[in-house]
Amino acid sequence: MNFKIKICSAITFILLFFLVSINAQQTNSHPDLVFPDKWSEPTVLPDHIILTFSSDPATTQSVTWRTNTTIKKSIAEIALADGAPRFWRNALQYNAVTTLMNADSINTANISSNYHAVTFTNLLPDTLYAYRVGDGKYWSEWFQFKTAAKTAKPFSFLYVGDAQNYIFEVWSRLIRQGFKKAPDARFIIHAGDLINNAHNESQWHEWFMAGGWLHGMLPSVPTPGNHEYRGYNADDDSKKVSHISVQWPYQFTLPQNGPEQLKETVYFFDYQDARIISLNSNRLRKEQVPWLDSVLFYNPNKWTIITFHHPIFSGAGDRDNKELRDLWKPLFDKYKVDLVLTGHDHTYTRGQSPKTKNSLTGVNTRNGATVYVVSVSGGKMYNLSEGLWNGYADAQLDRIAENTQLFQVINIDGSKLKYEAYTATGQLYDAFDLVKRAKKGNQFIEKVNKAIPERSHKNTITYDKKNK
Repeated sequence: MNFKIKICSAITFILLFFLVSINAQQTNSHPDLVFPDKWSEPTVLPDHIILTFSSDPATTQSVTWRTNTTIKKSIAEIALADGAPRFWRNALQYNAVTTLMNADSINTANISSNYHAVTFTNLLPDTLYAYRVGDGKYWSEWFQFKTAAKTAKPFSFLYVGDAQNYIFEVWSRLIRQGFKKAPDARFIIHAGDLINNAHNESQWHEWFMAGGWLHGMLPSVPTPGNHEYRGYNADDDSKKVSHISVQWPYQFTLPQNGPEQLKETVYFFDYQDARIISLNSNRLRKEQVPWLDSVLFYNPNKWTIITFHHPIFSGAGDRDNKELRDLWKPLFDKYKVDLVLTGHDHTYTRGQSPKTKNSLTGVNTRNGATVYVVSVSGGKMYNLSEGLWNGYADAQLDRIAENTQLFQVINIDGSKLKYEAYTATGQLYDAFDLVKRAKKGNQFIEKVNKAIPERSHKNTITYDKKNK
């Protein structure tokens, strides 16, 4: 009798399993998210709180936030972080600069907001601080950040390619996994196309919601992509006139040391022993050459890292940014730039230029050259065209990926730069080291053998634009 009951129970379980499986298969479509009306509108509470660098990261720190237009004055408080909960008794107050963003008539923005910005000054290097923002009545939570050291010390940072699509849905898991993998990272480079439609307030809100409190603790280093440019209205679109995202200059407080017409999209800052340079690959490319030449020539740092959106070695579709390559690459070669970090292609490619040869020393090492990376962090994926890199006489393609969300952790420790790329599930996908050598190019040490096998559309879950 018990045996019959067990058999019946087993059959029932199997039937239920198949019924659930069938039901699950029927719900595998992926419609766009629908957000409530007015979900992205500001209130009296501070939101879109974000740290950025605008001056020396060792002694200053900028923070920007948003409210509705009823909040006309705001302040920020900062104190040395301490384990005691009433550390705030020692806080200093800074008055914010408040600016009205009137975007009521701009397509997809259709909003007016007040943006508030403070730059904390006279900070102690290599020190943990806590801060909050508000108007004296409505406050944010307390956040923490650490200033840079004045001398060369080990540090790490994150780098991501295009967030752009399905931001709230799937970029959120990627950026949070990045923070989990590198909780002591000091900043994050966003290599353009942070959103899909330049002025779209709802998409910017997605971006801030997906990152959440990380934006308030991990300074952002944004560079603009082509999707950060669009016309303000139908007339602009008909004339093919585009403007940088109306939100960009309001929500990011960035260095003012770039060319006059490209302020806060072209800039640089020094972080300990590294110079980080943001270029604008969308506008006035030729005009950036003398500025870049000067910034690279007067560079006292050991490491030089450049970010911009359009890769000069492309791996997707029919893309080939020859003009950009002809204008900027000679300077990269001349000054031996270490690392170039880009996006745009919605694939992953990593390689070197000029080409280098493997040594026969037992470990996979090569003579140094600039390393070029293209990566994607959001949910939109393209097909890879390997032949494009192979067609560049001076370029060597070493690692590829399709259909894979990735973030990168870059660690600098004296004469060694350690690079690692991870999937959204935390698997190591790519790795190499660069080692500085006196009067020689970087020693390149390939470590991809420690990573998971190459991923492509053929061996991953199908990416279908119709079914998403």
